[in-house]
Amino acid sequence: MKKYRTMKWVLASSLLLSVVAACSNQGSNNAEPSTAPPPSDNAGNEATAPDPLGKYPETVTVSQVIGYNPPEDPRIPKGITPDKNAYLKDLKEMMNIDVKFKWMVPSNQYEQKFSLAMASGDLPDLLELDPKNFEKLKQQDMLADLTEAYEQYASPALKKYMGSDGGFTMKTFSSDGKQLGIPVFEDPFLSTQLLWIRKDWLDNLNLQAPKSMDELEKVAEAFVNNDPDQNGTADTYGVALQKTLFFWGFDVRGFFNGFGAYPSVGDAQSAWIKEGEGKLIPGLIQPEVKTALGKLQSWYQKGIINKEFALKDENKVVEDITSGKVGISYGEWWYPNWPLNMNVDKDPKAEWIAVQIPGLDGPGKSLVPKIRAGKIYAVNKEFKHPEAIIKMMNYYIEIGYKKYMDLKKPEDGFVYNWYNPRVYNPAQIETVYTEVNKALDANQTEITLDDENYTNVAGVFKASKDFLAGNTETATKGVNWGQYYSRVAKEGGWGLTRSVKESQAFVNNEFYGLPTSTQVEKGGQLDKLMQESFTKIIMGESLDEFDKFVASWKTLGGDDITKEVNEWFSKQPK
Repeated sequence: MKKYRTMKWVLASSLLLSVVAACSNQGSNNAEPSTAPPPSDNAGNEATAPDPLGKYPETVTVSQVIGYNPPEDPRIPKGITPDKNAYLKDLKEMMNIDVKFKWMVPSNQYEQKFSLAMASGDLPDLLELDPKNFEKLKQQDMLADLTEAYEQYASPALKKYMGSDGGFTMKTFSSDGKQLGIPVFEDPFLSTQLLWIRKDWLDNLNLQAPKSMDELEKVAEAFVNNDPDQNGTADTYGVALQKTLFFWGFDVRGFFNGFGAYPSVGDAQSAWIKEGEGKLIPGLIQPEVKTALGKLQSWYQKGIINKEFALKDENKVVEDITSGKVGISYGEWWYPNWPLNMNVDKDPKAEWIAVQIPGLDGPGKSLVPKIRAGKIYAVNKEFKHPEAIIKMMNYYIEIGYKKYMDLKKPEDGFVYNWYNPRVYNPAQIETVYTEVNKALDANQTEITLDDENYTNVAGVFKASKDFLAGNTETATKGVNWGQYYSRVAKEGGWGLTRSVKESQAFVNNEFYGLPTSTQVEKGGQLDKLMQESFTKIIMGESLDEFDKFVASWKTLGGDDITKEVNEWFSKQPK
């Protein structure tokens, strides 16, 4: 779901905290929004303060680009594309902001396409950036100063969210007193790695959910060899894996964590762990990584991971999960919402559960960042209406109120994961978990919350009630289960994540600054080196290749990055 391109991590990413605004809302769609903003708020000479939701007297066009995955709700009309997203039509009617796409590509083509756009200087007005690209464009003086636009036009809710950590994350993306980006930051524990596994397959084979790596290997081998789906055909494998080893989903971060190895926080971001009190070391080159690679090589030989994993992108892995070819995947809390829900709808017998990642001697510890802010919205310096981007953020927060709930149905083409800029409550998942469980425990018939979180909370509450009652009148079993099991169930995605946090079964990634100069310059080359080296080892190259990789990584820039990261760390409060 949501990564930098589509926010599926955060999408994926991070991505999926606001999915219910588009996934659960039911009711009439023929009413008009109840607010009536003033006719103008951009003249600069009005007596009243600018209206965060005010309608421009003349259309303001905002150009964007997008790398997108399919809509995450099966009720979305077939054939719709991001430029036809109903949110954009609604935005135009409400605020007279017209979004135009310079280009639209599948998410797996986005990185290359955006790199070419940066190289040519052909950038859109709205910039959705990861930290490295933010730093590159900042150094090139291509980002607009958003300080005044934010102060004047940010809604009270947007300012509340951005200030929820004391302004710490906002300050990270400012320079010389200029606010150059608006970060999308969230509870860092949303990055917690869990193990998702087919319980019905476990039951079919009289197996228990694994707690250790040895137990996981035995289960995974049984999923390969013992016909776990009982269809009489050898058509299943053990553990899902796509070709990008450290990504936003269906990757091996959680697997490595089980060996006490912490190489990456995903999306080509290396992890830095504390050695003693005064130094950070790169998790990517530690001996535990070599041990984990040896086990992956063994799993590849045994067919536990698919022999064609190096050719599979995330969409191919999702196809395998949906069609019932694989029964285990590492990942974050949101998997039931997508894609496990599609498997549940396709196979009525499918039952997925979450367990703490297996470690060497029992449950392992997941890597968790100090800050989770992988996406930053910035504005092209050439754009004449930077405040329009702030107002687009206000819009997305505003439609969370109860009065809008019946106006944004997925079956009418409202695709939340295609709308940018999408900013929301950093603690939204905890708000949903707490409020819905409180309502369920009290046998309430409706949600009484009355703020901008209403739509998300009420949507999950309805889906949860419907799932528990077996009601599929307004959504499929998979859709309802996905929202309930990801956000509400005490043993589900966020419920288990809370337990990991409370039991302190985690290790922190200690580096949370902007990319260093060498990371910006050579990070892509080093990531390519890692990806190629690790993939070759998994597919059968000697484990000695890891030692060669470490030597190359250090000489090609890794030692310089380590020095720069530790210079940054020495200046941070302990």
